[in-house]
Amino acid sequence: MQCKGKGFKKLFNTLPGVTSQIITVTPASPSVAGMEKTEMGFEEDMLRGQATIWQCAFGFVDGMALKCVLQLGIPDIINSHGSPLSLTSIAKACNHPSLDTDRLSRVMTLLVRRGIFTSTPTTKGGESETLYGLTDSSKWLLSNSETSLAPFLLLEHHPHALESWHHLSDIVKEGGSGFAKSHNGQDYFEFAPANPGFSNLFNQAMAGASKIIVEAVKASYEDGFNEIETLVDVGGGIGGMISEIVKAHPHIKGINFDLPFVVAKAPEYVGVTHVAGDMFSSIPPTDAILLKWILHCWNDEDCIKILKNCKEAIAERKKGKIIIIDAVLSPEGNDLFDDIGVRFDLLMLATINTKERTEAQWKTLLEKAGFPSFRIIKIPALVSIIEAYPY
Repeated sequence: MQCKGKGFKKLFNTLPGVTSQIITVTPASPSVAGMEKTEMGFEEDMLRGQATIWQCAFGFVDGMALKCVLQLGIPDIINSHGSPLSLTSIAKACNHPSLDTDRLSRVMTLLVRRGIFTSTPTTKGGESETLYGLTDSSKWLLSNSETSLAPFLLLEHHPHALESWHHLSDIVKEGGSGFAKSHNGQDYFEFAPANPGFSNLFNQAMAGASKIIVEAVKASYEDGFNEIETLVDVGGGIGGMISEIVKAHPHIKGINFDLPFVVAKAPEYVGVTHVAGDMFSSIPPTDAILLKWILHCWNDEDCIKILKNCKEAIAERKKGKIIIIDAVLSPEGNDLFDDIGVRFDLLMLATINTKERTEAQWKTLLEKAGFPSFRIIKIPALVSIIEAYPY
């Protein structure tokens, strides 16, 4: 008899580096069943490999489908109704006269499969219809939530942001910033102020993501703030995070430290003082320093400069420390956010030519800056807390 899979083997012979041979054996051979089983396993593995490549080829579709429903306001529409809705009702609430429910159903089908929405078949007036509801995923996309991730998703799928990715191979070969390569030499932070719409979306995205991190830090690091009298938030923007920490720990004197044009727009907060300056020059003296999503924006050389200035700022404090809030990569890990961390690292590479770091990379960086001792505290978020000491 001849083993099955001739068609597959013909296909596999066309692949670079893949060869196969059709084996003919007699029915009496005791190894036939085992050979068939092995060959079938080979075919199944190759099919799985093929499916993986298809998934990568269409990887952008999920994000674009989410962008579509956000632009139509569908999560908010369902939420405001208070219960699942039919496509007809959703389309009516969208208030677009040419919106086609059949086309929309195809988008929703994918997002139901991804667990973004629920779908429940029902019958009304003798006709069947499907009701779509929110899930624990789509609840993170509501516009009336301070922790909405909708602006972040829209930012990463904005044409200005997506253009950077088309230069990834150029970056790997030559270095540089993908964003600058696609925007006439302007980097991310030069381009944003000159484009108010994009800048506003960036600020909204950062505000929502930061609020999520603030809540995770407050819940997981409460004891870490107990002995701090003065806390400087370096690169603290308009002071949102330091104000939340001071509100939860009113014994702390908070200092929001950022560039002059940033703090000029900062509102007043109880217990918080806004100080203008440059972290590459000096940082106000303090007991502790907070660095949230700052160091992943800079290369190792610049990070060491910042960290040395941090060390100088806490030099007079016996228990001085820095509190870094950033990702700790675990490329082979299986925790909830490990895969996202690896993707985030590529985002930093593609946009501003920086990186996320592994524990070993953090250790090297901190030691070079004069922080020989540190510990990592995992929190329920994309990032971790890295508490480092100069002693």
